[in-house]
Amino acid sequence: MGRLFGTDGARGIANSELTCELAMNIGRAAAMVLTDNDHRHPKILIGKDTRLSSDMLENALTAGLCSVGANVVQLGVVPTPAVAFLVGKYKADAGVMISASHNPCEFNGIKIFSGDGYKLPDALEEQIEAIVLDEVQPFPCPVGGDVGKVTTAPNVVRDYVDHIKATVAFSLDGMEIAVDCANGSASRTAELLFTELGAKVHMLNAEPNGVNINENCGSTHVETLMEYVKEHHCDAGIAFDGDADRCLAVDENGNLVDGDFFMAICALDMKSRGKLAKNAVVGTIMTNMGFSKFCEANGMDFVATKVGDRYVLEEMLLQGYNFGGEQSGHFIFLDFATTGDGQMSACQLLSLLRRREAKLSDLVSVMSRYPQVLVNITVSNEGKLRFYTDIRVRQAIDDAKKQLGDRGRIVVRPSGTEPLLRVMVEGENDEEIRQLADKVAEVMRRELA
Repeated sequence: MGRLFGTDGARGIANSELTCELAMNIGRAAAMVLTDNDHRHPKILIGKDTRLSSDMLENALTAGLCSVGANVVQLGVVPTPAVAFLVGKYKADAGVMISASHNPCEFNGIKIFSGDGYKLPDALEEQIEAIVLDEVQPFPCPVGGDVGKVTTAPNVVRDYVDHIKATVAFSLDGMEIAVDCANGSASRTAELLFTELGAKVHMLNAEPNGVNINENCGSTHVETLMEYVKEHHCDAGIAFDGDADRCLAVDENGNLVDGDFFMAICALDMKSRGKLAKNAVVGTIMTNMGFSKFCEANGMDFVATKVGDRYVLEEMLLQGYNFGGEQSGHFIFLDFATTGDGQMSACQLLSLLRRREAKLSDLVSVMSRYPQVLVNITVSNEGKLRFYTDIRVRQAIDDAKKQLGDRGRIVVRPSGTEPLLRVMVEGENDEEIRQLADKVAEVMRRELA
């Protein structure tokens, strides 16, 4: 599967690319990198999503960690942000989440959090890769009482739900919401959370069977939720992905509220209450042009990073910002969390609606969205590499940029989590940008497939 780590951990087809042997060695290497030599039995948390392969990989990781002397606390099925939070609460040395997020069930992944609850920076991931792939140092082999042990944590859901509830200033009393759990991690926590906050909750896709995670549901397939909200006259709908670290919203009319609108609503509200650090919001190069215009019109600075919530977070920490996110639904409220948290983000938005006694459809009017087209091209790993050097591909992209001029933009990039190249074209004229996106995509299919 090439190098181990992409923009969101190590990811691949479970038992084919992401094998038990590889998972075991990632566990061993992570324990070596993230703990000091004087710590006899470092404490590592492991959470997982609902994929059938998650149990298999959990056991492999556990074996690897224990084999180098680490103690493992198995959290069971939890959202990714729960692992990030519980690392600190349970005073662990690191946390591991087994999930491939929004990907289909045959994929799985390994995300690692350091003891402070943050995703690992590139430098530490590279150290782990070097140990696993390049065999730069042997794994220790303790025996007897130096081998690690395995325990479970009985209050995981209660501790995590209480943490999110503590961030909400207004209850959701009187609200009726539909929640699509993507048959993933939120299936274990969402109903309890939103019900205890006072909402009447309609649960959708909350019956995982090991293979139906993200299957025509959740934040990547919101059509069913949109229809449900409209048909049942809900105040809003919330769609999570498989590990619940991202969410998208649906207004009371059944219209999608994507990540850019979500950020605009929350940022403007935070600014009005003096809660937006440095009056700035961090997004990515994929953030809609309309969002930067919205920030300019409302006295806020917009900062764009590479795609990936890890890069959004890095910029926030470096510059002292406290709010950022992605169009895809990752939002980081740094005053409350160290990573993107779909359920926390949903609570912030819904509490805002309740506090202001507003309809979501009215609040989206703060921003105008530029037409945007996204085309995905399936390629091999070799095709991803050739993308950077292929002359015809580069020429097609340059030609598109020239045609758009200052009326729009084109962004072409490899996916960090899937075998895809993504072509995004944005501009004033919908027909023009669709033609340009298709033209560039056709050249890439011909040259790189």
